[in-house]
Amino acid sequence: MKDRIVVVGSGPSGVHFAQTAIERGRRVLMLDVGHAGADHVAPAEDLNGLKARLADPVAYFLGDDLSSAVLPGNAGEYYGFPPGKEYVFRGAGGEEFKASQFAPLFSFARGGLAEAWTGGCYPFTDEDLAAFPFGYDELAPHYERVARRIGVTGAADDLAPYMPVHGGLMEPLEPDDHAMDLLGAYARRRERLNSRHRFFLGRSRSAVLSRPLGDRPACDKLGRCLWGCPSDAFYTPSLTLRELRKNDAFEYVSGVRVEHFGFDVAGRIDRVHATSITGGARREFDVGSLVLAAGTLCTSKIVLDSVYRATGEVRELAGLSDNRQVLVPFFNKRLVGRKYEPKSYQYHQLAFALAGSTAAEHVHGLVTTLKTALIHPIVQNIPTSLAAGLGAFRDLHAALGLVNVNFSDSRRAENRVTLEVGGRDRPTRLAMSYRPEPGEGDRIARTLATLRGVLGELGCIAPKGMTHIRPMGASVHYTGTMPMTSDGGPGTVDAQGRARGFENLWIADGATFPSLPAKNLTFTLMANASRIADGALR
Repeated sequence: MKDRIVVVGSGPSGVHFAQTAIERGRRVLMLDVGHAGADHVAPAEDLNGLKARLADPVAYFLGDDLSSAVLPGNAGEYYGFPPGKEYVFRGAGGEEFKASQFAPLFSFARGGLAEAWTGGCYPFTDEDLAAFPFGYDELAPHYERVARRIGVTGAADDLAPYMPVHGGLMEPLEPDDHAMDLLGAYARRRERLNSRHRFFLGRSRSAVLSRPLGDRPACDKLGRCLWGCPSDAFYTPSLTLRELRKNDAFEYVSGVRVEHFGFDVAGRIDRVHATSITGGARREFDVGSLVLAAGTLCTSKIVLDSVYRATGEVRELAGLSDNRQVLVPFFNKRLVGRKYEPKSYQYHQLAFALAGSTAAEHVHGLVTTLKTALIHPIVQNIPTSLAAGLGAFRDLHAALGLVNVNFSDSRRAENRVTLEVGGRDRPTRLAMSYRPEPGEGDRIARTLATLRGVLGELGCIAPKGMTHIRPMGASVHYTGTMPMTSDGGPGTVDAQGRARGFENLWIADGATFPSLPAKNLTFTLMANASRIADGALR
């Protein structure tokens, strides 16, 4: 088994490393906790059909215990995770942690946290990659490779300078009426918005099929995206895992949580140690090459625990990063009183860039026009009585939208992860500390003032009292703890993701990103994992 590659984790990084490795003729063993969701109910029904025809629609949409209801006093969240996505955030035992000014989320699902993503595919530019030991030209073939594998829609428009146009793109879905209206308003004021606000609007890059791909059909606009696409037109990494499991060169072992690896004095890893999540039995797996793709936080803990168990040293990994996100609800004055079209792609169809003088100052965002999402999180935040709020919502439904604003982050020494050790016979727990960048509040305030001005010029109103600054950690775009550098010591990796201090360990997830632009990183995770696999297997 010396030539076998062991991959830990089935998220976007893990499955695309594995797929590239198998395409290059290697054998892969994937170790995973692997919580799985239930089969889709009534897959031919649209969202309103489910409401009308399910025997118990309340349980489907809100859960038996109403746990998916977003209740008053929730500090402004506009989406609750539906019961059908409960498995994405189900624990596996042993994920106890301590965090300061950081609210982390963990996933042990087949497909990882991206089983609950909204499909935004943002390629990084050369400017975004300035701190990386490679540029866009090295990533571009892998963006194209992944786009052809999963199906990504996009267009060459005003966002092209901020989202490079690579190969493999499908044409965008037909926009809904609200998105069309906003694009028209932008076209009429384009020159002013570009020059005065440095605001650029276009079609979002989305992991959804506008035409069939393999056995996956094109999006049929059932409006069920948030609850899980029953036709698989919307991509999640579990789809790639499903295809991998058909290949004789791939072995998948689920139900195990990898805790640490063993290595010799030369830094060569020969085994990984795991625990069964059902009975607690200890298991060992022989390693040829080890690839950690368990997500930044879990990967960091595996490395820290491995060093601690072997040497007694408690290390710190500095540079924990995440995108700050701000949710900005708005309504389009031109669409007040109109009927909405429920049969539509539910997630964002538009994206924007607010350009700064550097990549770190760029702000990116997604515009979701409300269609068939549950209405109670929005109605309860309208500053009126419930009855009046319902009445207002009926007139505003077709006019409502939500902007998800992303800010960049940088590696800073004060933001770090380490172990909290309670004694040799007690399990360790991950300790995280995070402090926002100085001046963050002023930066957010300036950006929101600009954005409200832009929305005003587009004929929209964004009530200040409904804006929500999400806690750090809520975006789950975690990076930076084991950065890629041209040179460095322990706690860093080289340009090909190979961990320094270990002979046969590669890190293939976001832990290796030395900076984090204001973009969803999932698409780049997939492309970079494919790039690392290509380089590691030459």
